[in-house]
Amino acid sequence: MLTWQQLHDLKCAELLEAADGWGTVSTQADAARDRISNEMIHALEATQKGMASPAAVNRLRRLDRNYDYIRTECGLVRTTVNSLVYELIGFQGQLKDALDDAASLGFTVAADGSVSYPAGGQNVVTDKPNPGGSASADTPLMSRPPSLSTPHPGLIDPNPNPNRAKAQDIADRIRRVLTAAREADEHFSTALSRLKAEPGLDVTDATWRDAAADLAAVRKVSGDRLKKTIPTNATPAERHDWWTHLSQTQRDEYLTLCPDVLGNLDGIPALARDEANRDNLQMLIGKLSGEDNEAARAKLAGLRSIDQQLSAGSEPPMYLLGIGDQGNGRAIVSYGNPDTAKNVAAYVPGLGTSLDTHFAESDLKRARETALGAKEADPDHPTASMVWLGYDAPQLPAEQPLANAAVAFDYNAKMGASAYNGFMAGISATHETGDPHVTAVGHSYGSLTVGLAAQRHGGIPGADDIILVGSPGTEAKTADELGVGRDHVYVGAAKNDIVTQLPSRSEATGILLGGLLGGPGGAHIGHEIGHALNDVPDERYFGADPASREFGAKRFATADGPLLVSPDADTVDKVKHLKNPTDLGAHSNYFDPDADPTSARNIARIVVGKGNDITTQEPR
Repeated sequence: MLTWQQLHDLKCAELLEAADGWGTVSTQADAARDRISNEMIHALEATQKGMASPAAVNRLRRLDRNYDYIRTECGLVRTTVNSLVYELIGFQGQLKDALDDAASLGFTVAADGSVSYPAGGQNVVTDKPNPGGSASADTPLMSRPPSLSTPHPGLIDPNPNPNRAKAQDIADRIRRVLTAAREADEHFSTALSRLKAEPGLDVTDATWRDAAADLAAVRKVSGDRLKKTIPTNATPAERHDWWTHLSQTQRDEYLTLCPDVLGNLDGIPALARDEANRDNLQMLIGKLSGEDNEAARAKLAGLRSIDQQLSAGSEPPMYLLGIGDQGNGRAIVSYGNPDTAKNVAAYVPGLGTSLDTHFAESDLKRARETALGAKEADPDHPTASMVWLGYDAPQLPAEQPLANAAVAFDYNAKMGASAYNGFMAGISATHETGDPHVTAVGHSYGSLTVGLAAQRHGGIPGADDIILVGSPGTEAKTADELGVGRDHVYVGAAKNDIVTQLPSRSEATGILLGGLLGGPGGAHIGHEIGHALNDVPDERYFGADPASREFGAKRFATADGPLLVSPDADTVDKVKHLKNPTDLGAHSNYFDPDADPTSARNIARIVVGKGNDITTQEPR
């Protein structure tokens, strides 16, 4: 059991050196992982063919995963030891204060923590000095002399030696600090004993699930010491300033202990967010692999797909700027580094989007194709093209499309607008030159999110241009309300994209009323009722049609896209066929250079600041 002498003599500096050693191992494992991923695997895939090459790549990826785990666990050891030392240094200070007080009074502290004190004061009965003695923290309160408790009124303390009370106070302080130090030692020892790998070389989902539990255990014993110091309530600019003034050792500790916080914190540089999120990605995979429900399985599939794409590498390189399993899932992926790129675009997906395989394959592809198109449009300047799923887009069951559209309204978009502006403020804060060309891109319901973000006070931070594609409206009456000037608002609306032709809210209400009437033609009657209620021309479900002449934006050319239903069908029949608006040809082709090269090329030109070079078409 820890004694006060051991606590006094403890060389905390040596423990800190040991923690640094574990940190060095963690850093070296990280460097080894980078070499495997960025040099060996990519070189093999680029230069080697035949059956042996995939086998070698698989083994290297297994080694990469092992190094990643080593880096995480060694980092946790470093943080645990550092947190223990942080506690012990405080306890040492309290112990030193007690010992110094004892020495200044001429008291002696024994090995068991009892405190001997000299004679003092004058006994009123014997008229002699009160004798000295010893005080121990083990002395029960009721057995102590009356001078140490509350004397009964009228009683005379027979032993009013003032030294005894002082000695008792010192003995109690020593006992309290030793008790706290012993508890800390036990708790941290338990946490450290968890930080060990199972026999074997495979790092599985269960291994990462265990790593997540290790992280939780370390946080618990450290009392969230580091987490509490993260300026989560500050502005992105203030967070960036905080980060830049940390030492590299401090940054490493934060990244190890709080990857889920730092990875999603606007104002932290992209490289640090990417590092934190790659760790958190593995822990989320481990966590969700242990859950047996449909939502967890969908998110797990999306996370695995993102993980595979990160491991495989890409051109431009991928950066994971956000990841989480809250709500319908969160993910922010950038192709190109937004802190160094001259051109930065952040695309917000829309209705029906969630963290699943479709998002990981389709929406990430859209961001990458925009990055590749931008490189072709502006080969002299780097571009970062991002997909931002930082909110819960409304989900749309296939069997009730219109009913869901009627109840979705703009709540999710308003929540998303605030989060999106925070993210964009972070991009402005961390950019190394501070003057990128920034384009906000919204697709489908995501265009409402972007539109509402643009209408908030101050607009979208840093935005130079806004692109709205497949938009059901932004709740703005004209493009002038979006904060960048109507000449910098660009709209893509394919002829056969029925989402851009959704009925106004009044018409939708009428259609619902007609549906309640039932019988043949009920919906058609409701459509006519709604049309009569709508006295605003060119209105869509969320306000003015962004592609209309009255809205005043620049409408860029797109392909018509495939017909979903017969061209003779009315709006009611078209809406009936609206099964999944995230997966409709004309609605989904805007970013696709194969399906709609005109639109994809125009988007790329806008993203690199060459909006004057786009091809246009007449507003509606």
